[in-house]
Amino acid sequence: MATDYETEDVGNILEMEHINLLVPDQPSAILFYVLGMGFTRDPFMTVGLNNMWINVGQQQFHLPTRGTQVIPGWIGVVVPELKSLQARLKAMEEPLKNSRFGWSAEDGSVTVTCPWGNRFRCHEPAPRFGEMALGIPYIEFFTKPGTAPGIARFYQEVMGAPVQLSAEPPTARVAVGRDQWLSFRETDAKLEAYDGHHIAVYVANFSRPYRFFREHNLIMEDYRNHQFRFNAIVDPETAKQVFSLEHEVRSFRHPMYHRPFVNRNPEQVQRSYRRARDEMSPFSN
Repeated sequence: MATDYETEDVGNILEMEHINLLVPDQPSAILFYVLGMGFTRDPFMTVGLNNMWINVGQQQFHLPTRGTQVIPGWIGVVVPELKSLQARLKAMEEPLKNSRFGWSAEDGSVTVTCPWGNRFRCHEPAPRFGEMALGIPYIEFFTKPGTAPGIARFYQEVMGAPVQLSAEPPTARVAVGRDQWLSFRETDAKLEAYDGHHIAVYVANFSRPYRFFREHNLIMEDYRNHQFRFNAIVDPETAKQVFSLEHEVRSFRHPMYHRPFVNRNPEQVQRSYRRARDEMSPFSN
């Protein structure tokens, strides 16, 4: 049990900035992420036809259009309120009817499947999400039986992040900054082979994890532009790989750290337009 003052610790991973998922076509991605989910296409970066960045509060989805990637688990999303989300999703049922798109309301949340199979659990703002009114607070990854303890050791000892390990089912929950986390939950279900999706994180101590991966010959993209990449999560106790997930690890010197993201208010429509309501704050009032 952590003491009160220990709960102030945020660890070395201070932010999860974006999730990168390949999509096969941009029109369907616009229908789902912009019109259905109500998110915002970044107006400044990657505005061509081969990729788009989608703003969700202070986080993003990066969606290169050259294939399909699916996270084995759930992507958690906070939206200002669920009623409007459901209306937007219902309006997408016909345009996306020939895809894997679907949604349902259950237990105070809305679960959504994107046209290619990624699953989202959408929540309204709540104390467990801190001040977040719009954003990506967590990703829950499914992992093979027996791997959660090794994953926990990896994030604690290599990445310097606080981790909680629970037993039923075995789950490693990794603290990311103030209001984000990564969960790795063991399952007996069959898992598809890792397809290359990745996340981007900012760390305070950059050299410590870099040195570990360099010494163990595990770097997939070496240090440049204030970042490096790896995709092998290894148990430091056994040196065996226990999970695959590409991390784009950035230092605080990265020029995009805390780049401001524009978030539109999806409630603004022409017939009921109200001045000065075009933008949406990612923070609860």
